[in-house]
Amino acid sequence: MRISVVIPVYNEAETIHEIVARVQAVPLDKELIIVDDGSTDGTRDQLQALPQYDNVRVILHERNQGKGAALRTGFAAVTGDVVIIQDADLEYHPGEYLRLLAPIEDGRADVVFGSRFLGGDAHRVLLFWHSVGNKCLTLMSNALNDLNLSDMETCYKCFRAEILEWLVIKSNRFAFEPEFTAKVAKKHLRIYEVAISYSGRTYSEGKKIGWKDGIAAICAIIKFRLMD
Repeated sequence: MRISVVIPVYNEAETIHEIVARVQAVPLDKELIIVDDGSTDGTRDQLQALPQYDNVRVILHERNQGKGAALRTGFAAVTGDVVIIQDADLEYHPGEYLRLLAPIEDGRADVVFGSRFLGGDAHRVLLFWHSVGNKCLTLMSNALNDLNLSDMETCYKCFRAEILEWLVIKSNRFAFEPEFTAKVAKKHLRIYEVAISYSGRTYSEGKKIGWKDGIAAICAIIKFRLMD
């Protein structure tokens, strides 16, 4: 089974080498699809300076379009059997991949969410209101999609690549998360969650999602529940 790791990147010059090294260290047959979404901080120079890996493809957006747009570009380049979404900011550790893949490998799941709130793994302690917002968005998504997820907003979404045959992502920014969740729920796919560790960043350390993205997520939860 070949894994396609899709990495949307925007202004992560300080972490891009480390995240690529961490992904490469995971003992799996894999490809890395890195989509730079119009970075302006030297990330592109860092991408050019990466070692010449045979399994890494870098795609450049000429202007910043948002995480959803970067993922849409990355998904179009996937050639593996299973897709894992990986942020470039070191908040999520690729050492969790084997745990994410297990329910798919043994035939139980089509989609696996990596939950920061199931407990049992190390978490950095910070940003109370950010976690409250995440839980509220998850509750709203669950209510409208008839799910019982604990962490809809998680980066770690792992799924069978065949889903991309019908999945059309329209959101350009962080509304990707509720859109993806609504669409896989409507298809009645087998969705699992596994506990993951989380090393969250503060805004001063480069965290990008804000309250406006929360409002957009609420609108997306309603929109994609009502749309066909």
